[in-house]
Amino acid sequence: MSEAQRSEPAPATGAGDTLASSERRQRILSLVRARDFVRIQDLSRQLGVSEVTIRSDVDALARDGGLRRVRGGVMRVLQTVPELRYEARSTDRLAEKKAIAAAAVAMLSDGDSVILDAGTTTMEIAHALADRTDLTDLTVFTVGLNVALALERAIPRIQVIVTGGALRPQQHSLVEPLSTLVLERIRAAFAFLGCNGIDPSLGIMCMSLPDAGLKQAIIAASHRSIIVADASKFSQTSLVRFCPFEEIDMVLTAGTPDPAAVGLVAEAGVEVRVAEAVG
Repeated sequence: MSEAQRSEPAPATGAGDTLASSERRQRILSLVRARDFVRIQDLSRQLGVSEVTIRSDVDALARDGGLRRVRGGVMRVLQTVPELRYEARSTDRLAEKKAIAAAAVAMLSDGDSVILDAGTTTMEIAHALADRTDLTDLTVFTVGLNVALALERAIPRIQVIVTGGALRPQQHSLVEPLSTLVLERIRAAFAFLGCNGIDPSLGIMCMSLPDAGLKQAIIAASHRSIIVADASKFSQTSLVRFCPFEEIDMVLTAGTPDPAAVGLVAEAGVEVRVAEAVG
């Protein structure tokens, strides 16, 4: 055996491969957490391994709950938030909600028909509608009792129709049974819907199956369905998907939403509009 052959390093062992794999996966986690979203090809280039290897690493990390595979890349795991009472959320990110409300009302014209979901952001839309004394002959359908009461001062300029159903006190909303009877008989120009999270890999999320059924009925009853969601919703998910992205026309937000999540939603073919702050 030649001297060169004797000094040649031994082939890597299985243990060495495991260590390299562990270090690589930790590096992937660090990159994704730092940037929120990283493309598979970028990880492959930065770490000097094939895209097949990266996908295998990502699948293993996803099984452990460290990150999530989405179309075209990897993103950090979204936060799942518990349901809170309406009052506990009403003042959270209020400036963003007011900006969304102003932008939503600016879309409307005299004679339009609108469906307003229950929620804190749609409540701000109700207040903005009541303040817009130049808008006349509007018809507003709502599943929110407090939303309807907020519009009471705008009658008769705005006709307010409560859809009916069983009262859900925690959110002051009307749910099944009977909550969709009116919705099944109308076709409004606009619907503004709240959500509990925007999951780039799944769609628009809410807390429960009954909520999902009601929101699906609102979408079916409108020509144009718009999700109104402050920036925090782009970093959150929830239990139930109530619609995929192709069933909505726009996400109207405000503040500084996660740019990676915004990009993924836009890639799904949905317009994401960021409302300007109300002066």
